Amino acid sequence: MEYAVQTRGIGRNFGEVKAVDAIDLNISKGEIYGFLGPNGAGKTTLVRMLITLLLPSTGSATVAGRDVVSEANDVRLRIGAALQDAALDLKQTGRELLRLQGRLYGLKRRELDTRLDELAGLVDIGDALDRFIGTYSGGMKRRLDLAASLIHNPEVLFLDEPTTGLDPISRARVWEEVQRINKELSVTIFLTTQYLEEADALADRVGIISQGRLMAEGTPAELKRSLGNDVIFVQMDGYADEAKAAVSDVDGVVDVDASGGELIIHVVNGAAHISDVALALNAHNVQVTELTLRTPTLDDVFLSVAGARMEQDAE
Repeated sequence: MEYAVQTRGIGRNFGEVKAVDAIDLNISKGEIYGFLGPNGAGKTTLVRMLITLLLPSTGSATVAGRDVVSEANDVRLRIGAALQDAALDLKQTGRELLRLQGRLYGLKRRELDTRLDELAGLVDIGDALDRFIGTYSGGMKRRLDLAASLIHNPEVLFLDEPTTGLDPISRARVWEEVQRINKELSVTIFLTTQYLEEADALADRVGIISQGRLMAEGTPAELKRSLGNDVIFVQMDGYADEAKAAVSDVDGVVDVDASGGELIIHVVNGAAHISDVALALNAHNVQVTELTLRTPTLDDVFLSVAGARMEQDAE
C-alpha cells in the first residue's frame, strides 16, 4: 500500500538533543492526521523534515510517494504547507500574493484565474482578495496563507498549528475550511496542534508526541477507550452508602465508590447505561440532586501518556 506520508525511524538531533526520536508513521491518502503535543515536543521539527526544510539525522520518510531527501524537489511540487509564521507581504493584496504563488508553481494565467475563483469560495476569502494584506485580521491572514498553500492543488497539505493565537470564532472558521478542503479536494492533511479539542474535532487519527517520541496513536475514540471506563457522578440527599447497593448490580457497572452524599460509578459505555442507573436509584427512593456522565477526553489521554514519560525521565 502506498501511503501519503510514511516514516521509518525518522529522527533529528541538534547536538546532543534528540528533538525527534525514531518516529514511525503510516498516514493514508485522504486522511486528516492530527499530531498532538505541547510546545517543544518536536512537532514542528518533524514537519520541517517532511516538507524538506530539514534533513533527517536518522531514518527515512516518503511524502506523496517521494523520498524527502533524494527526491526533495518532487516532494515540494506535491505538497502545500502553512507554517506557524505566515510569510505575507502586507503591502500586497491577497490576489497579488496568490497570483505570485501560482506563477512560482508554473500556473498559466487562465489556470490561475480558475484556481483563484475556486479558492475564494473554498477558503472564504471573498472581497478581501482585493484589499491590502496589512488590513487583514489574524484569522483572515491564516485563511489567505491556507489558500496560498493550495494554489497548485497539492496532494498533501501540512498545517503547523494553524489556529494558534486566533479567537474562538476565527478558529471555528479555520476548522470548517480544513474539513471542507479534505472532503472536497480529497487532500491528505497533516495537522499539528497543541489544542486537544482541535485534534478531537478534525482528525481521523491522532498521534501524541512528547519529548520527541510518539507516545500513542489511534482514532480519538480508540485513544479515549484505552483509558478505561466512563464515570457517572451522583449527588444525593442522604448517605451514599445506602444507595450503593441500588446500582452495584446494574448492567455495565464495574465499580461503585461511596462518599458522604456522593456516588462515583465506573461503568462500561456510560451513555448506554446512565438511564439504567437513574432508574435503579429511583426504584430505591434515592433523592438525586445531580447526575452527570463523564467520558475520558483527549486531555486525559495526553496527561496519561505524556505524564508517564515525564515521570520516567525524572527517575
